[in-house]
Amino acid sequence: MLKKIAIPTSPWFTRSNFSLTRAVGDTISPFSGKHRSQEYDSVYWHGSVSLPPMNRAQTVEWQSFLLELTGTRNYFLFTDPDAKTPRGGYNGDTLDSDIRVDSGSQVTSVTLGFSSSTITAGTAIFDGLVAGDFITVSGGLNEENNGTHKIVTKTSNTAVVVESTLVSESSATSCKVRQNVKGSTGLSLEASSNTATGTILKGDYLAIYDGQTTSTNPVQLVMATENATKTTQSGSPDHYSVAIQPKLRADFSDGSILGFSTLYNRSRFRLMQNVIEWDANHLSMYGVSFDFIEVI
Repeated sequence: MLKKIAIPTSPWFTRSNFSLTRAVGDTISPFSGKHRSQEYDSVYWHGSVSLPPMNRAQTVEWQSFLLELTGTRNYFLFTDPDAKTPRGGYNGDTLDSDIRVDSGSQVTSVTLGFSSSTITAGTAIFDGLVAGDFITVSGGLNEENNGTHKIVTKTSNTAVVVESTLVSESSATSCKVRQNVKGSTGLSLEASSNTATGTILKGDYLAIYDGQTTSTNPVQLVMATENATKTTQSGSPDHYSVAIQPKLRADFSDGSILGFSTLYNRSRFRLMQNVIEWDANHLSMYGVSFDFIEVI
């Protein structure tokens, strides 16, 4: 069983590198020169950090931490070390996953029409949505019509105008319209309480948990790539629509939480290799650095 190891908090890092790796396949036709690409499921954060020179008393804390990780076996909670503090002013630690397609259900079989930037549905599946919300569509015959779309205008409960440019399809059957699911690049969220308010800004890191409390596991780290659209709901917590990268690796269940504050916007990371090392000079000042990778 994997074990969570607490990372020391002092001294902090003097240098850090934080990276995102995606699996994207590319082909270029030798005859036409046309480029085609396909993104696969594999996407993860990784990086490296270096600590300042430390005496032995300080170093033993980091040595113990690295040894307890047992190579690549165990994990620690971490985020981009230079961006732990959110830019946004949301005053809650967490938010809740909020699914609002068809008033809270995920639509798994509906006939859709696509024209220019308008999506029309055979039933009133958009009744819970507002401008700024994101929906993730699948089942369209043209690939441009699938994926995550941001709503610009809700024309009616059966029609929305989206930010994307669509390919005309008159009647695509057995389509799915969902939120907060694998492959989504937009989240539908709700404040954790009626008193939690504020902003989520571009560049804020958000940790997705696999349950409804912070005692469950964070399973993915994402970044807000636009300022969130906030919608005030009478008698209910504020609603937030957030564009994110990378895409969700798994479905985000309704009611599960997302960590926002410095304490909770961290996900699980492990060492990148089984070798750990440190060095020391003639004054017994130690140097420590290590590489890490997100747990998938």
